[in-house]
Amino acid sequence: MSINTSTYGPGFPMAPFPVRRFTVDEYHRMIQTGILTEDDRVELLEGWITPKMAHNPPHDCALARADEAIRSRLPSAWRVRIQCAMTTTDSEPEPDLAIVLGPSTRYATRHPGPQDVGILVEVSDSTLAHDRNDKGRLYARERIAVYWIINLVDSRVEVYTDPTGPGAAPTYRQRQDHGLQDDVPLLLAGQVVGTVPVTELLG
Repeated sequence: MSINTSTYGPGFPMAPFPVRRFTVDEYHRMIQTGILTEDDRVELLEGWITPKMAHNPPHDCALARADEAIRSRLPSAWRVRIQCAMTTTDSEPEPDLAIVLGPSTRYATRHPGPQDVGILVEVSDSTLAHDRNDKGRLYARERIAVYWIINLVDSRVEVYTDPTGPGAAPTYRQRQDHGLQDDVPLLLAGQVVGTVPVTELLG
């Protein structure tokens, strides 16, 4: 039996039955009414409810290391959120790590939006293409100023800046790769507030 492998968006295979996009409000109502629960490992990306990849020990270790390395270097106005939702126009992704404006009570009744975000971080091994292309497009559309991919495959940190969004085919104009011998600048609100050695994140 053949399966339709055409796509309705880069990286997302077309299901062999009718599908539809959901708005952020519809997604929230599914959570509020219990249609989706904490046990459902999904996120809303460009209107599609998509599965999140299961974590393996290298991924979780790298995420813990990133949390420790970044949190200790942040100015007092910023906070770290781990695998928590953020809300955009048509999506509610859950990046591995987000650096957002504080205080934490700022998000007591809402998730952070793009205007609250300083840096987003994804830890990537099997999801590397998805994080570069699909997540990168989404974050560039929302003009997230700085996007890191902690690339476990090639032992480097990819830093994306200068987003082109919200126009057609959004992307990041600049990409800088940092190897194990390098330090990654912590760029928040246009200012470098510190650096993180890649050896604290990888290796």
